[in-house]
Amino acid sequence: MHDSKPDIRGLEAEAYQQSGYFTAAQAGTHGVSSQLLSHHVKQGRFDRTRRGLYRVRGFPTSQHDDMREKWMAVGMDKAVLSHESALALLELSDNVPDRVHLLVPRRRRGLRRPSGVVLHTRPDDEKVATVWRDGMPLTAPARTLVDVADEIQPEQAAMAAEHALRRGLLTRRQLEQEAARRGKTRVLETLFPD
Repeated sequence: MHDSKPDIRGLEAEAYQQSGYFTAAQAGTHGVSSQLLSHHVKQGRFDRTRRGLYRVRGFPTSQHDDMREKWMAVGMDKAVLSHESALALLELSDNVPDRVHLLVPRRRRGLRRPSGVVLHTRPDDEKVATVWRDGMPLTAPARTLVDVADEIQPEQAAMAAEHALRRGLLTRRQLEQEAARRGKTRVLETLFPD
């Protein structure tokens, strides 16, 4: 039982920072019990989008809602968007990924995974450089390009690398260092076919 008065406005303010979404755990930190949450769903204040995930009713939709829902469902503190999802959020590809790609520490590989999610793992002690787009964390451009170089068409990978360089998202040296750090220097031939 929560001792203080439920802070619905505080919960909504937090949700507004996340495109209208919030988790049951976040509701709990605002003193909103599961019973009160159910009440507000029945009254039409919130929508339940999936187990443990809610949205303020009437909040405008955005292009990346599917990615946000699945990232939040897996765990905002456990995963970052990666691979083709990160490529799309970085606006380095016109392709809309058909699945949401998330990078999690290896110890988290057994997480409950919503349908349409691909979990990629990394060593537990690896520090992953991230950037934020649309209020979501994703792998930094160099990591993203190294991750997708073998998974998308070579022409698309080369074009994405060219766009990233032209937009100043990274340098060629950063990309070379990331490929070397990950033991994937062969992908440089795909990313820089010249």
